[in-house]
Amino acid sequence: MSRRAGGRAARHALRSAPLAEEFKPIHPGQVGGRYKPLADEDLERIVSAMLDLLENVGFARAIPSYIELVTRAGGKLTRDGRLTFPRELIEWTLEVCARDITLYGQNPEHDMPLHGNKVYFGTAGAAVHVVDAWKTHEKYPDHVSYRESTLQDLYDAARLVDQLEHIHFFQRCMVARDIENPHAMDLNTTYASVMGTSKHCGLSYVDPGHAVDGLRLLHAIAGGEKQWRQRPFASLSCCFVVPPMRFAEDACRVMEVCISGGMPVLLLAAGQAGATSPASLAGAVVQECAECLAALAVVNLIAEGHPAIFGPWPFVSDLRTGAMSGGSGEQAVLMAACGQVGRYLNLPTGIAAGMADAKTPDAQSGFEKAYTVTLAGHCGTNLVYESAGMQASLLGFGFESAVIDNDMLGAINRSVRGIEIDDDNLALETIADVCLNGPEHFLGHEATLSRMQSDYVYPEVGNRLTPAEWMELGSKNVNEPARERVQEVLDTYFPKHVPDELDEHVREQFEILLPKEKMRPGV
Repeated sequence: MSRRAGGRAARHALRSAPLAEEFKPIHPGQVGGRYKPLADEDLERIVSAMLDLLENVGFARAIPSYIELVTRAGGKLTRDGRLTFPRELIEWTLEVCARDITLYGQNPEHDMPLHGNKVYFGTAGAAVHVVDAWKTHEKYPDHVSYRESTLQDLYDAARLVDQLEHIHFFQRCMVARDIENPHAMDLNTTYASVMGTSKHCGLSYVDPGHAVDGLRLLHAIAGGEKQWRQRPFASLSCCFVVPPMRFAEDACRVMEVCISGGMPVLLLAAGQAGATSPASLAGAVVQECAECLAALAVVNLIAEGHPAIFGPWPFVSDLRTGAMSGGSGEQAVLMAACGQVGRYLNLPTGIAAGMADAKTPDAQSGFEKAYTVTLAGHCGTNLVYESAGMQASLLGFGFESAVIDNDMLGAINRSVRGIEIDDDNLALETIADVCLNGPEHFLGHEATLSRMQSDYVYPEVGNRLTPAEWMELGSKNVNEPARERVQEVLDTYFPKHVPDELDEHVREQFEILLPKEKMRPGV
């Protein structure tokens, strides 16, 4: 190895040494909000339009309990069966709703206080396929295939995320296609998620009865219902609306169960511009935000002050084909605008970004994810879902992609942190020292060395080698070290945040389909 390369290796080893938390350049919850796609007067018009929509159009298919709650609070059920929400009810909701909430991890170091414009990145989605790019074929090393996702894949994804520093929470990113029974699927999805990571988990249930059993399972893992209610380490992702402006009856009943069980809820409305929401981006923002605001009103009528996340997720259609376009520029600015609306209302807010249309972790995937997630982070939304691992407009999850995206999220989070301006950072004394006392560069200066790790984020799998060094080491692109990292984690890392005896107790109570031997090394 060249002398220069040897020095680089030494510096890389220094940078790779574990840092104490207080010395890391970025942390979960960096403060965003500098990017504002909407002017203040735009926000005022959007909110006014939302209130008009809720008061004059309302929702179809409201379940009886919702009708009773809302009409008792001043809402009306129209002759054609639409439930309307008066402005006074929305104003009351915005006065009493929970704002500075915390999403807990099983490990307290992963707690996420959703205060102000703090930003966190995580997974999400319901992919039905795994992108097997990381399992290379001996004869065709760049071959990529799609296969149906399994329960084992979901557990493996959770434990991979548990080891990726810049992915701050884990929401179910795949469907366990090897389980046909919906109840068993929901229950085992809960198990695989919370056993695979000690970070906060997002879950979903298709039936109220499934939610009841899911809560029982979470109580068991928490050590009891009291312990769960003190620190609920999972939240419900609830698509309570079928756009445009119709309640999803089963999802509404699931939400009622989870609220009574002390579970925070993500209030999702996911229309598709040009299909189930207006093609105009402003109209899509108005509809999705209005739908989420109605759900927030219902949540607070059920349990005033219950922790809830405002989650407008308007998706974009490629209007030439009608297909979803998760990686488009329109998608990026649309989600950021929704994030800005949520923060304008001072609500805990979550949006989605990183949903690349690309089928593999390639250049297209990189640029689609980079600008969609960057705008989401900089708009100041609290939670950015689906920001890692997703391919093919949410149809596929890639393990290799998640590792590459972890590097991307670290860099984006550093850009969210921005530049601090104070006497020390302006560096006048350092500049004067170098210019007046030599050696006329900053490479070995004490101020430079002290900031190597506190101010700079370094990629884990992305490389910054010279072309000569890169060729000497095998001319690898980013995908290859990402594959190696996936293999390393899945071969060696098996979380132990849930003790074996507690796991045995859970397995005695519930039909767990994930074999114990698949959760231990050597398999």
